[in-house]
Amino acid sequence: MKNDNVISLETPAKDEDLLTNMLRQGAQELLTKAVQAELTEFLAQYQDVIDEQGRRAVVRNGYLPQREIMTGLGPVDIEVPKTRDRSREGRHFSSALLPPYIKRTKSIETLLPWLYLKGISTGDFSEALAALLGKEAKGISAGTISRLKQVWHQEYAVWRKRDLSRQEYVYIWADGVYFNIRGDESKQCILVIIGVTAQGNKEFLAITDGYRESEQSWREVLLELKSRGLNSPKLAIGDGALGFWKALQKVFGKTRSQRCWVHKTANVLNKMPKSVQPKAKQHLQDIWMAETRKDAENAWTQFLATYQDKYPKACECLEKDQEQMLAFYDFPAEHWVHIRTSNPIESTFATVRLRTAKTRGCVSRTTVLTMVFKLGLSAEKGWRKLRGFRRLAEVINGVKFIDGIDEKTIEEQRKAA
Repeated sequence: MKNDNVISLETPAKDEDLLTNMLRQGAQELLTKAVQAELTEFLAQYQDVIDEQGRRAVVRNGYLPQREIMTGLGPVDIEVPKTRDRSREGRHFSSALLPPYIKRTKSIETLLPWLYLKGISTGDFSEALAALLGKEAKGISAGTISRLKQVWHQEYAVWRKRDLSRQEYVYIWADGVYFNIRGDESKQCILVIIGVTAQGNKEFLAITDGYRESEQSWREVLLELKSRGLNSPKLAIGDGALGFWKALQKVFGKTRSQRCWVHKTANVLNKMPKSVQPKAKQHLQDIWMAETRKDAENAWTQFLATYQDKYPKACECLEKDQEQMLAFYDFPAEHWVHIRTSNPIESTFATVRLRTAKTRGCVSRTTVLTMVFKLGLSAEKGWRKLRGFRRLAEVINGVKFIDGIDEKTIEEQRKAA
């Protein structure tokens, strides 16, 4: 019998009821706002960079294809914005919260520190985490978050006292990372050191409150690391303005120095008119991208000859660190991409450093430090090994490298010629 007058009523799936859909929409909006906030901060970093035509170099450029992200409330569709670098320097936006490879939202150990340092107040955490994590966030009240912070404080206290003598660290990167403290006009400086082991693994060695990037602050950090068994690294990489370098020579006198080319480039260009910066930047790149030290020194001389008369302060800024800027030529060429800059530290904290928005309440220096520690260790889990890590053994054993090539290979090439 044909039931033409019967209307079929399908039972809706459990996860398709109205309430769940509303909550899922809230999760989508929260993720979208968070990613947009990341984009705004990224663009602000390069707002003064212009291309050869005087236009803003890094600009918005639509969205990537829509992606499905699995949250605690089920799948939500997210559009991650794109940027365009008109200067062709390769600066592109990548969301730390939703990187290209991620298929589901991050765990509480990553999200909570990130939200904290982005300025989300404690009272809003429960709602935010519930939308993002679903069942994993069940029972996360303000009290639970406070207890969790205490656990993390204890983890940090243990971590900062751990034995370092079981590993040999070949290279270290050092930098000061600044955070705005809610309820305080000052910025908190966190002194950060990352080391790479003989096996090519990058690890945080120090995350500590520095108050100021002074020689004394860095000396205390290095002495503590030495007392816990840190060996004398072969090379240290960092910003030339740090009090770190004086402290390094007093604690690890045999460690060589490599100034960060990203910092140096920015410092030199800041002493030149914006109209000249794109061309000058290319000339600076000709130095550190040269295949040999001789070619780099020639490009260095050419830069000074080109800009000395009109921009003496910019040239003076470049001149004072030549030996430390070109130290990387005495190490394996496979490692140059890693040791020319302090990028491992810069990229880890790019989405939360220098937060300007203030929120309700006040965060203690200890809490900020602990959250940076948790955020850093979460990032550490996803780090890849150093490119060409097998050559680290040669560096440890004192093999001499000339323009990135070991002496044995150079001798073989000479004989073959």
